[in-house]
Amino acid sequence: MGKKSRVKIQKSSSGASTVVSPKEMMNLISELLQKCSSAAPSAGKEWEEYIQIRGLVDKIRKKQKGMSVVFDGSRKDYFPDLLSWAQESGASCDSFTVANFGTEGYGLRATRDIKAEELFLWIPRKMLMTVESAQNSVLGPLYSQDRILQAMGNVTLAFHLLCERADPASPWLPYIRSLPQEYDTPLFYQQEEVQVLLGTQAVQDVLSQYKNTARQYAYFYKLVQITTGYNLEDDRCECVALQDYKENEQIYIFYGTRSNAEFVIHNGFFFQDNAHDRVKIKLGVSKSERLYAMKAEVLARAGIPASCIFALHSNEPPISAQLLAFLRVFCMTEGELKDYLLGDGAVNKIVTLGNSEFPVSWENEIKLWTFLETRAALLLKTYKTTSQEDCTMLEKPDLSLHSRVAIQLRLAEKQILETASASGRAKRLHFEKKLEDGAPLPRYEESDIALLENTDVDAKLPIILRKLEEVEEGQELQVEEHSHLLNGEKDVYGMEMEANGEPVQEETEEKVRKDAFSTLDSIGSSTQSGQRGGASRTEDDPKENRE
Repeated sequence: MGKKSRVKIQKSSSGASTVVSPKEMMNLISELLQKCSSAAPSAGKEWEEYIQIRGLVDKIRKKQKGMSVVFDGSRKDYFPDLLSWAQESGASCDSFTVANFGTEGYGLRATRDIKAEELFLWIPRKMLMTVESAQNSVLGPLYSQDRILQAMGNVTLAFHLLCERADPASPWLPYIRSLPQEYDTPLFYQQEEVQVLLGTQAVQDVLSQYKNTARQYAYFYKLVQITTGYNLEDDRCECVALQDYKENEQIYIFYGTRSNAEFVIHNGFFFQDNAHDRVKIKLGVSKSERLYAMKAEVLARAGIPASCIFALHSNEPPISAQLLAFLRVFCMTEGELKDYLLGDGAVNKIVTLGNSEFPVSWENEIKLWTFLETRAALLLKTYKTTSQEDCTMLEKPDLSLHSRVAIQLRLAEKQILETASASGRAKRLHFEKKLEDGAPLPRYEESDIALLENTDVDAKLPIILRKLEEVEEGQELQVEEHSHLLNGEKDVYGMEMEANGEPVQEETEEKVRKDAFSTLDSIGSSTQSGQRGGASRTEDDPKENRE
């Protein structure tokens, strides 16, 4: 294989291996496990809990300093061994090489022209580190005894990697030596860099990820100290080019329709031109509302829960057909609800709820777009900085990589909300003009169903006919959901902005809540008499290439 295996135990600054008291270490581990296994903190206390957990983790890291298995040189020194091992094992390596792409890090560079749909990479199964190979390794006895390990494949693979990394004779050593020594996910952020994410939607997942990872580490540390896209026919993993690549161009992979929050949390980078970027928005019909039962029934017939987490998208339109349907029902009057439940063609009307071409009424459209405009504007006010201030921060040359990513994510969320608010305003003005001009309301005919099924415009599809693209969108909310830092929740970083309009505790929050819903109420009362609804406005007031 060329270079000999150069595995060593990292030494401390004194030159001797670090000696740690087993009892002292176990006490720290037990304290960490207890802290990470405690009940979820009350709203606004998540950051305090994170600081406490991080303090324990830092203590453990200091105690274990000098105990890591490290390799001489840098990872790029081992790329030739990696490619040789891959070729000898039956993988394809003729179409690319590993190259450094600057700020994007190491990736694959095409060594020839590659056509779209061309199979350019395949990896035999024997090269893959899998749960199956873990079961057949030194990890096997532990895996067979521990139910948590059996249920968590990702943890099994992490253990598998650690075991093989410590084995100088591991068949995967050429691969392991080429792995990065550190990563850019929030798990590796400094505390002040994580703090930049406070107020964003991603911060709850970041803090939860850190807590869960620390809990898993503590649990398995104690356990060990007690216990000492696949091609079945060819038995290999394959990768097909998604576009044409010229020689010397970098080859990118597709992670799926992930938001930038998901990229930052799970991959450690921010994708500047992410067409799939989105922010979450929590909406629900209050059970205390007089029309709750009717609204919940109409929503149920459309296949939508009465309380959901939806998404606002970075592209136009900013809302999906599902969210459009929800907002239409949410803003319905009692008469409109009866019409969609008991009126002529009620079943067919349910089908059109997510279709932008068939409004419930001009008044309903004005209400829902006003709500979107106001809600997005209110969400923007929960951030501690403005978009302009974020842009100014990003111009600083001494900004750390992690702080830059955190600010980019924060700015992207605001830009999506700004776009959604502006889109809501434009739509509101459009439908106010329709109402003022006395324009006839488009009526749905049963024969229109064929047209709807064959259209390419996603927003026109009936809600019960289309396949929702958002994996998370439309999931019913659970009572035990811990999302105190998610926009739409009351917490120390933002304002409570429930769609149901229930009372808020603080005086300032009460004021913005009244501003939002007094707008809807005024529109509802004025449009019923055929007048143009006057809406109060707040005019002044998201790299897919890491290998």
